[in-house]
Amino acid sequence: MALHEMKDPRALDADADVFASPMSGRVLPKYRMPEEHTPAEVVYSLLRNELLLDGNAAQNLATFCTTWSDDEVRRLMDVCLNKNMIDKDEYPQTAEIEARCVNILADLWNAPSGTAATGCSTTGSSEAAMLGGLALKWRWRERRRAEGKPVDRPNLVCGPVQICWDKFARYFDVELRQVPVEAGATGLRPHQLAQYVDENTIGVVAILGVTYTCDYEPVAEIAAELDRIQAEHGWDVPIHVDAASGGFVAPFLHTDVVWDFRLPRVASVNTSGHKYGLAPLGVGWIVWRTADLLPEDLVFRVDYLGGNMPTFALNFSRPGGEIIAQYYLFLRLGHGGYRRVQQACAETAQYLAARIAELGPFTLLYDGKGALPAVSYALTDPAGAGFNLYDLSDRLRMRGWQVPSYPLPADRDDTVIQRVLVRHGVTRDQMALLVEDMRRAIEYLKTAGPRGSAADTPRQSGFHH
Repeated sequence: MALHEMKDPRALDADADVFASPMSGRVLPKYRMPEEHTPAEVVYSLLRNELLLDGNAAQNLATFCTTWSDDEVRRLMDVCLNKNMIDKDEYPQTAEIEARCVNILADLWNAPSGTAATGCSTTGSSEAAMLGGLALKWRWRERRRAEGKPVDRPNLVCGPVQICWDKFARYFDVELRQVPVEAGATGLRPHQLAQYVDENTIGVVAILGVTYTCDYEPVAEIAAELDRIQAEHGWDVPIHVDAASGGFVAPFLHTDVVWDFRLPRVASVNTSGHKYGLAPLGVGWIVWRTADLLPEDLVFRVDYLGGNMPTFALNFSRPGGEIIAQYYLFLRLGHGGYRRVQQACAETAQYLAARIAELGPFTLLYDGKGALPAVSYALTDPAGAGFNLYDLSDRLRMRGWQVPSYPLPADRDDTVIQRVLVRHGVTRDQMALLVEDMRRAIEYLKTAGPRGSAADTPRQSGFHH
């Protein structure tokens, strides 16, 4: 007969209950590693509990980023957890799938037939934008040197761009000529270019989905104006399209809008796979219309991972799961699936715009038609409304909604607006609940009064990611 050693049942109970464990009875270490290990399930449960303090991603109406993924995406991400996508010799199939995605995007954005477009994945659209900016600078510098001209004063012309372009300009020593927004406009207008473009302009950034208001800048008209400037002055200025969000919306909802490689002046396009591309966080893309538009001097070849591999990136090692998830979505949804998803989002945004207009105190700046599935609006009479939008953001946050309030860029920074992004997973019912919470918040604020004047209210984050 087997012999069994008795154990203290109290010790067994303590070990079995996470919240009666020794680690649970202490404040978790914040700045120094603990001396001893703790059971995995205890640490997992305690950290998961702490993460409940974060906001609910489903109610984050400020972010462009994907907040919903299906189970198959999660399973593929798990399969790829240990795949380093930069190591193309060890993980050749991941590299092959990355190349397929680049080809799919080049086709989606109408790269010229008979030419070899080129591109790569990145950690997001910000890195992709910086790579596009570097290629613009290098090509301008090569051309200037060939002409025997100075290369010490490059500039980049743009409208109200995302912060990544300010970073690019500062990090890589380029003057950012940010064109002020005119009254009644929400982005760069073609006639403004003549005042800002010169022989030192490395390129113009056109935005397909302006961060602040969510509509498109007129890329075709910008290209036409640059054609006119070249005819007058001889300056051949390329366009980089920052399609962080619109690159996965316009091809499916707005096929009549000409913004991509159908325009010969468009040299490169970047996008976020993890925004309206529907992939999980951590993937962006950039494509050049032809391989020669990516200067060879920017491409590094490394041989210490097992093979001779070309790479153009600001980062190096990163997981391959997001790339595989992107390809999965291309295969699963196809053109028809992406069109249905984006159309559903657009219709929900238009429903929200109509309901917000009915509330009374708001003027719509963008109603969800013709560009991104989103809504942006301002107070019609800020002085007489009885509240300001920062106060409204605070009241909505009490109900879990994250709705950003922020000023428009110069020269319209006296106008404070709110913006709501409608993404895959944001439902019509959620928007109806949001409107009711807005109605209650407005009634409360009109009774209680604002925190202070708009001038006294700290400018809060616009959640420009």
